[in-house]
Amino acid sequence: MVLLHVKRGDESQFLLQAPGSTELEELTVQVTRVYNARLKVQRVCSEMEELAAHGIFLPPNMQGLTDDQIEELKLRDEWGEKCVPSGGSVFKKDDIGRRNGQAPNEKMKEVLKKTIEEARAIISKKQVEAGVCVTMEMVKDALDQLRGAVMIVYPMGLPPYDPIRMEFENKEDLSGTQAGLNVIEESEAQLWWAAKELRRTKKLSDYVGKNEKTKIIAKIQQKLEENDDDSCLNSPWADNTALKRHFHGVKDIKWRPR
Repeated sequence: MVLLHVKRGDESQFLLQAPGSTELEELTVQVTRVYNARLKVQRVCSEMEELAAHGIFLPPNMQGLTDDQIEELKLRDEWGEKCVPSGGSVFKKDDIGRRNGQAPNEKMKEVLKKTIEEARAIISKKQVEAGVCVTMEMVKDALDQLRGAVMIVYPMGLPPYDPIRMEFENKEDLSGTQAGLNVIEESEAQLWWAAKELRRTKKLSDYVGKNEKTKIIAKIQQKLEENDDDSCLNSPWADNTALKRHFHGVKDIKWRPR
């Protein structure tokens, strides 16, 4: 099995094993799925920390409003009345105004926190240092553990607009967010090794040879827009003669014989 140390840019992500005979189309998709699934676990863990601290998400039309504004507009958090944590809640106001402030009690909070720690350990970049390969099954297991903890603390479930529930149902909307920029589309993903793109039409062994004990650093990235390079090359600053004319103050002057 060839050992791939997957990086994005210069940052380590995870280790993954694959036979040298693996088609790179299959391998690129596999690496991308593990990469994106790890991001999902990270997002869920971050939101679950907020859930433990401040309770469930407020309805979108109530977020960011003061108590007086909510009262004046006669708004009501119907899901907040249904989705009560096991053992009752403790009021912890969310200063950002995203969550309803009805936090779980200490015992239930500990259930969430412990599960978050365990899930983060599974997808941690420290697994690289430990020489542990991460598989899609391991990441799915981390998500299942997180889902189970939420069900224990919130047996009535979460509101349909809560980002944690949306993540579990694969309905998350990451448009316009930094988290969205981190995600790589499977169809747009590329793997690079030794300054070469590992083209999807070939096999891994076409690049690394037949030695199944090979270790490589494979970098994952989003495919560049096809026109990006051309538009740069066609721009005025890419034209050396245009640049010289600009600095000599003779830009766009047409010369003709006297």
